[in-house]
Amino acid sequence: MVVHFLVRGRVQGVGFRWFVHREAAELGLRGWVRNTDAGDVEAVAAGDAEDLNDLRSALHKGSRGSRVDAVTEHELTENEAATLGPFQIEGAW
Repeated sequence: MVVHFLVRGRVQGVGFRWFVHREAAELGLRGWVRNTDAGDVEAVAAGDAEDLNDLRSALHKGSRGSRVDAVTEHELTENEAATLGPFQIEGAW
């Protein structure tokens, strides 16, 4: 299962990407997380439905100092997972 998440709220400059990375890596998910130019955070994660549900719950909760106003998601096709490696933060350097 592959899901694209878009998280809106106060999610940039508060360690949110690092939070998502930690949660996803602990769950053994593959994919990435990055900031958007619009001030949101987006992520693509691949794994089993139960682990993705755990990540979904974490995204709604957010990191300390963040405020999550909305989480939208779209299920992607399985072939989208073919290029995904271990979960990483994109654009962090």
